[in-house]
Amino acid sequence: MGDGFELICEVEPPTRPDLTKVRHQIGVMSPIADAFLIPDNHIGRATVSSVAVANEVQAMGARGIACLNSRDRNLLGFRRDLLTAAAYGVEQFLFVHGDNPTAGARTSQLTVRTMIEEARATSFPGIAPFQVGAATRLRAVPAWKAEADFLYVQVSYDLDELLRWRDSVALDIPVYAGVMVLASAKMAADLAKLPQLTIPGALVEAVERDRDAGVDAACEQILKIRDSGAFQGVHVIPVSRYRQVAARLEREL
Repeated sequence: MGDGFELICEVEPPTRPDLTKVRHQIGVMSPIADAFLIPDNHIGRATVSSVAVANEVQAMGARGIACLNSRDRNLLGFRRDLLTAAAYGVEQFLFVHGDNPTAGARTSQLTVRTMIEEARATSFPGIAPFQVGAATRLRAVPAWKAEADFLYVQVSYDLDELLRWRDSVALDIPVYAGVMVLASAKMAADLAKLPQLTIPGALVEAVERDRDAGVDAACEQILKIRDSGAFQGVHVIPVSRYRQVAARLEREL
């Protein structure tokens, strides 16, 4: 985006053995994106490996950030992922806890903290050390997360709340605010049920009247976050509206 402010665009990894759609997402958003974040079996469903998709991102000339969750892997599986990433040249990771799975059980051997420690302790000759990040809600940040290379903040629809949180924490690492497009009235209603997420009623009503209202609100929030100077950048989740987000931000930036 320029001026040192980064736009990290999340892409939707495929649930089938076909990378056509994800390649299209990358191509459409490349003019506005500084990097792409690839979720890992998000919302508890199996998807193509985030490391493999990050490799696709980099083959298309962009920077890929692979998300890995502690829910799905033991230590050996995690070491396999790090080895695969090194072979592909994927250098950046976001480590998360992971939503509850829709099938099978959660593993308990690893936590986000132990994943960071293991990645820090892993090195390969001639390959740069991994850069690792974590995620946080709008609350105090534990010391071990503050020592990550970067931090992603939960999605918020309240800019004032987000800025108050940023003023309340002392962090010397890049911090990225989370912005999610409300793609439909149903999505807005479903998200409004989450206790950690407050969605203004006026925004829900606007999306019910006009689907593009969610795109407009997200893009306006991105620009306000940039203008605040409080964050290194934004992690934007465009959901199915990535074409509209890309078109709007290309005009605005």
